[in-house]
Amino acid sequence: MIGPKPERREIGCDGIRASVKAPGRYDCIMILDSETKAVELPEDHGNELRLWLRLLTCTTLIEGEVRSRLRERFDVTLPRFDLMAQLDKVPDGMTLSDVSKRMMVSNGNVTGLVERLVESGHLDRRTSDTDRRVQVIRLTKIGRAEFRKMAAEHETWIADIFSDLSPKDIRELMRLLAKTKASARKSAQARAL
Repeated sequence: MIGPKPERREIGCDGIRASVKAPGRYDCIMILDSETKAVELPEDHGNELRLWLRLLTCTTLIEGEVRSRLRERFDVTLPRFDLMAQLDKVPDGMTLSDVSKRMMVSNGNVTGLVERLVESGHLDRRTSDTDRRVQVIRLTKIGRAEFRKMAAEHETWIADIFSDLSPKDIRELMRLLAKTKASARKSAQARAL
């Protein structure tokens, strides 16, 4: 994770900071993230920084929960799940280079994942018919069946994670995040010139 390590602070179980444990109560440990620290000292941070920290915190919380559930339920990592998700969309398979681009990772990262999934029988790898230097990978029948089982549960987990948001909230967040994405792209493109 980018940024400072979370700070540990002891607080009472009711959420109120306490230096002494109440009789019969256990102290709780809460990990404060960068966003929480920024809220505690708002004069030290601009609105844009607090927004970035909030986005980062939400992403970290959600990704951590999904990683944990994938590991506990299916004994699979998030990168393996992501690779299988990309291949599920293209039944005829994809080149390693195309998978790398879609996943926004290096070819080296994808190669290791592919090796393990080929060994486990989830992926099939073959040489391209048009270019002998290129490898094409695709899900096997077993791989596709197992991925779809994971994907169905994954979808219910995501719905659960966002269950406190109304459909209107979700539409508004989607609109604002699209605007945020466009702003970030514009900034990156301007810097590249």
